[in-house]
Amino acid sequence: MHNDIQAIMFTKQEIDQMVYSLAHNINNDYAGEEVVAIIIMKGSLMFAADLIRALTMNVKIDFMQVSSYGAGTESTGTIKIKKDSDIDLNGKNILIIEDIVDSGRTLALLRPTLEKRGAKSVKIATLLSKPDRRVVDVPVEYIGAEIPDEFVVGYGLDYDEKYRQMDYIGILKPEVYN
Repeated sequence: MHNDIQAIMFTKQEIDQMVYSLAHNINNDYAGEEVVAIIIMKGSLMFAADLIRALTMNVKIDFMQVSSYGAGTESTGTIKIKKDSDIDLNGKNILIIEDIVDSGRTLALLRPTLEKRGAKSVKIATLLSKPDRRVVDVPVEYIGAEIPDEFVVGYGLDYDEKYRQMDYIGILKPEVYN
């Protein structure tokens, strides 16, 4: 598995620092208010678990599974909601927790969908953002790091359901996915 990694982009310690920095900002913004964390599965699981543990307000947790990727490395451009939220979101502060914002298509659909359900507010927290790949301009309130257009895996991020368990984020060798 590690032989498939071209380079380490972020170590476990660097990821931990990003998570705590994001949590600090979210704690300040939502002080005294409850938040519903909508965790986008599957890639966001590890990031969300660490982020939520660092939050100081009351947090309700729910999951959505939304996909625009198949087994490839490019977005298909079609968004599929495979698992929807089970919580009544009317009047709630929603924090969408995403692993990586790439094209922006998924979140461009998801934010207005949740807003139409009567949410008090909808904000997005992502560990990573690839602004060079953005096809749809979607505001992201909390970003751990902006990265170049590299295919990254680890810490929940995958290629064809592999590499999620790594505690660091690495650049996948192109020969693995080409």
